[in-house]
Amino acid sequence: MDNQFQYHLFAPYRVCPLGAHVDHQHGLVTGFAIDKGVDLWFNVADDSHVHLESRTFEGQIDFDLDAPSQVREGRWGDYARGAKYALRKRFKLKRGITGVIQGSLPIGGLSSSAAVLIAYVMAFAKANDITLQPFEVVKIASEAEREYIGLNNGLLDQACIALGRKDGLLFLDCDSNDWRIIKRNSEMPDFEIGIFYSGLTRSLVNSDYNLRVYECKTAAWNMLAYTEQPLKTFDKTFLRDIPKTTFDKTRIAMPARFARRAEHFYSEYRRVRQGVTAWETGNLKLFGKLSFDSCESSIHNYECGSPELIAIYEIMRSLPGIYGGRFSGAGFKGACIALVDPAHKEEIQRELTARYLAQFPEYERTFQVFWVRPDNGARFVD
Repeated sequence: MDNQFQYHLFAPYRVCPLGAHVDHQHGLVTGFAIDKGVDLWFNVADDSHVHLESRTFEGQIDFDLDAPSQVREGRWGDYARGAKYALRKRFKLKRGITGVIQGSLPIGGLSSSAAVLIAYVMAFAKANDITLQPFEVVKIASEAEREYIGLNNGLLDQACIALGRKDGLLFLDCDSNDWRIIKRNSEMPDFEIGIFYSGLTRSLVNSDYNLRVYECKTAAWNMLAYTEQPLKTFDKTFLRDIPKTTFDKTRIAMPARFARRAEHFYSEYRRVRQGVTAWETGNLKLFGKLSFDSCESSIHNYECGSPELIAIYEIMRSLPGIYGGRFSGAGFKGACIALVDPAHKEEIQRELTARYLAQFPEYERTFQVFWVRPDNGARFVD
């Protein structure tokens, strides 16, 4: 594969142990890039033509980088067109690429769409001699997903994928965009990340993801209205801008569903703060417990999680050797992640598989367990 192509790009998948469903409300988030992801091999074209093949999906993609952006087709090539759309707003693109893309895990919940977008943004930039700082890549890829693909996301996924480091935890404030990598404390025990795939596939754009974003904004609007404060347009309304004391005063007045969404936001903000301190002091046990608590709030306050994911989460809570974990991604099907003591891996895999399939035998062929570790962010491979 390498001999045929001039460049090889790796964009990792990501997991987010704490900071669930709050990036779109400008909350605090944490995350790791992991050692599985998307590989893109490519050559730079002589003209503006882009030709892509996928080892994961069927068909080929052909379009021109210097032509106006086409309407979405609802196929895998939309992500390459989305990267072009966001880059063309900033730069002139003259040279396309010929390439092949391949994902290494066949499952949802790890932000494969964000990894693919970042790979395309970096590849098109390379082909056109554009130098981008990692956080510029984050913003361009996020804009492509919001404005072209149609998913009202925050910056969490792209930040983990572009900025992640093997030896630390990414901590990102989605309001100021300040971020740092918190190095692993030398006292912290070793861990691996278990990914437990329910066997149920999902698409975020067709899930309740966007609906939850609107519910959070409606909760914020309620609080502003009840306290006689001026309303902003929906796109400029975020829970982060409203103090928790305002929520405490107004929660009883608003419909319960909106109060639950806000409760998740404010409690997750507190958990991330506590989790960062736990990580800094090497307290993996407390960090893991907060991740479990985050999932509990995702189920009851944010109201996501299919019966399958909730079953995996409940089994995880009862197994020795699991520090903590939660739904991965938006939590509408996909997978659960867990921070695990490597000494217990085999026992966890055996127990969890047996107990899950006893409840859901229909996923016997599609349920899967993967073991990964934190890794560095998106990069060109020599």
